[in-house]
Amino acid sequence: MQRKWARAWALLFALAMVLTAVGAGAESASEAGRWEQEADEIDRYLDTAFALFLEGKNDEAVNSVGGGYFKVYDIAFEMNVMNRISGPRKNKTELQFSTCKGLLRADSASEDARLEARTEIDKLKSMIREDANKLSALDGWRQSEISYWENGERVSYDPYAQYGGDTSAVKKYATWAEAAAAMNEVLETAAEAYKTFDSGSVSDNLNTAYYEVFEESGLSHRIYTELGIEEREAVEAAFDKARDVAAGESHKNRLFSTALSGIKKAAGSAAASIDAREAEAKAAEAAARQAEADAEAAQSNPGLVTFLASFGIIVREGLEAILVIAAIIAYLTKSGNGGSLRNVYIGAVAGIIASFAAAAVLYFVKQAVVGAGQSQEVIEGITALIAVCVLFYVSNWMISKAEAATWSRYIDNKVQSSVERGSSFALAFTAFLSVFREGAEVVLFYQPMLSEGNPGMVWAGFGAGCVLLVFVYLAITKLSIKLPIKVFFTATSILMAVMCVAFLGSGIKELAEGGVFDATLRVPGIPENDVIQIFGIYPFLETLVPQLILSIILLITFLVAHYRGRIAAVRQEYEHPKAAAAKA
Repeated sequence: MQRKWARAWALLFALAMVLTAVGAGAESASEAGRWEQEADEIDRYLDTAFALFLEGKNDEAVNSVGGGYFKVYDIAFEMNVMNRISGPRKNKTELQFSTCKGLLRADSASEDARLEARTEIDKLKSMIREDANKLSALDGWRQSEISYWENGERVSYDPYAQYGGDTSAVKKYATWAEAAAAMNEVLETAAEAYKTFDSGSVSDNLNTAYYEVFEESGLSHRIYTELGIEEREAVEAAFDKARDVAAGESHKNRLFSTALSGIKKAAGSAAASIDAREAEAKAAEAAARQAEADAEAAQSNPGLVTFLASFGIIVREGLEAILVIAAIIAYLTKSGNGGSLRNVYIGAVAGIIASFAAAAVLYFVKQAVVGAGQSQEVIEGITALIAVCVLFYVSNWMISKAEAATWSRYIDNKVQSSVERGSSFALAFTAFLSVFREGAEVVLFYQPMLSEGNPGMVWAGFGAGCVLLVFVYLAITKLSIKLPIKVFFTATSILMAVMCVAFLGSGIKELAEGGVFDATLRVPGIPENDVIQIFGIYPFLETLVPQLILSIILLITFLVAHYRGRIAAVRQEYEHPKAAAAKA
């Protein structure tokens, strides 16, 4: 009897130990959390895929990535990421799966192919782990790090570290055919999902192919601008057909496969046509550049051309600023307010410093939007339209001051009011604006020149121009040499009016290319070449009509401002003949 009780107690003790061990294991698993385990499993699939790729087993490598998507991500992550993180994030991850599959189809003997494939796989692993940690935080589980696998076993190091790249770099499509191929990879995933009756994944991947590749890459807009709206509508119609088949009650694999083939054929053909056109254009442009370079090399020095262009810009813009500064200084000296000259000099120096600051800001802004695709075109379009407003105002202001008497009265009023109020700030600010306005224009012109080469000649021209401006300033202020105000201001205002019309056409075209609206009203007979497009002339009513209206407005305001200046000058001479004669 005692022996039976002893056996019973031993059995109960062993059972308790087993339950304790199971409980500890469950607690450990609970602490680790589901999302860490699921992310580890995807890491295993992806590292296995890359190992197969290195062995030249491309199909098996692609299937391994597909296993990570369909057997883990599609089941565990997809809905949770969409509902608890964001839909766009889910779409980006699905696209990254397809990107990796596409790269694993390449020749693994190429070192570049290995580097690119591993970089995109590491990027996908980082995206999965980031989402896993976000979900773990929401569920109260611990955070985890990316896992690495070799020969099906987990290891503590990255076995493919030598192939790692910058996972933060944005992948760009080298050609439109490459963008179409990326879209096809997503469509293949949709086809696999359709075979397994996974309607949710089918819909997600169709949307990813359309919005994240066809639209986001710019292929849709490029097809429209290069080939026409009919070509783009053909691709969109193929997408609509695939969606209709996927949403149908009956399951028809062959019909769905045919619909996807329609998308691939329409988009692939359009992408190939655009690539061919761009290749021809680049070849022609390269040939033209080479011919131009050969001609210039035979006839002139390219560095000298850059020097003269840089020299001309700073001299032309600097003269405008000098006219204002010299006029203010002359008035203050003649009116016995020489003590205020210090404020004028301070304002002028501040304007120069602000011009260099504007150059730095413009450089960093341009760097921030490089590669932004359509968003960069929208920014350029808005900037051009703002420039139209500024040029319109400045052009009219200059023509209204073209008469010498009007210009003198303008300066007298500005300075006299500041002196009477004892406002040193007003004098300094007037000098600042006159210098900074011209300095900002110099910055805009010099940016492309510096990026085109010969920066040393650009700065040499800038320095030589500054030296000349110093002598011009001394000649005007010390020797009382006068520039022909009327000719200078009239010519400059006309130039600004032409630039105003050109910027309007360019700005509207940039907005159209950025997808803000479609420019569809093409006007036949207007040539499309670099020469005519310098003046912002494009064969679309959407650009030509606003330019015609602006031209009429400019002509009217030009005439009104011109005759107002003439009338004001005549009145000035009539009312104050002696003063006018003295100033003349």
